Amino acid sequence: MLKTISPLISPDLLKVLAEMGHGDEIIFADAHFPAHSLGPQTLRADGSTVSELLAAVIPLFELDSYAPPLAMMAPVEGDELDPAVEARYREALFNGQPGPEIERIDRYAFYDRARKAYAIVVTRECAKYGNIMLKKGVTPLK
Repeated sequence: MLKTISPLISPDLLKVLAEMGHGDEIIFADAHFPAHSLGPQTLRADGSTVSELLAAVIPLFELDSYAPPLAMMAPVEGDELDPAVEARYREALFNGQPGPEIERIDRYAFYDRARKAYAIVVTRECAKYGNIMLKKGVTPLK
């Protein structure tokens, strides 16, 4: 156990976050996401929701400020989004403060980007369109 690091962040996830460079992407995926067949390293966080992991990770992770840092899957034609899902994620990431927009991209474009992601973290999340991609930015020197 480490001080100030949430116990929701496994040693493997902590290693991945540290290894990622600026511009690398990580996906926090729902339980239905085809993570293992897409190719990048896959981590399991079956006891956590996406919101819980976002809240745990964001204090350790600088979002990209030069390119859209957040992306979620757009609904397929005829389907609807539950706005509460994005609201939960925004609250976990920004704690009620303004933050960058979440880009919505086509399902297959999301899968294509997922193939190039640094890692995919599969959670117990069951919300429809409950996957979110974070792009790592440059950590500022203090």
